[in-house]
Amino acid sequence: MVTISIDEIHRDPSHYLRRVEAGETFLIMKEDRPVAEIKPASREIPSNSLRPSGLAAGEFTVPDDFDKPLPEEELRGFEGR
Repeated sequence: MVTISIDEIHRDPSHYLRRVEAGETFLIMKEDRPVAEIKPASREIPSNSLRPSGLAAGEFTVPDDFDKPLPEEELRGFEGR
């Protein structure tokens, strides 16, 4: 595994992605501590595959007021007012 800094990957991300495609793994460091690992994907996902529906069936319930407008105070917060 090759260790690189965030600055190095920012300079030329395409270069590092090509190396990952070739099989290399990189440990990205920020101020001498690891923050991320970039490695080849474990399997190729076909571009024409669809996600099956119902994967989260029964996991949660949508509340009746889901599409109710937000209170004015919350809207102002989102809009930075």
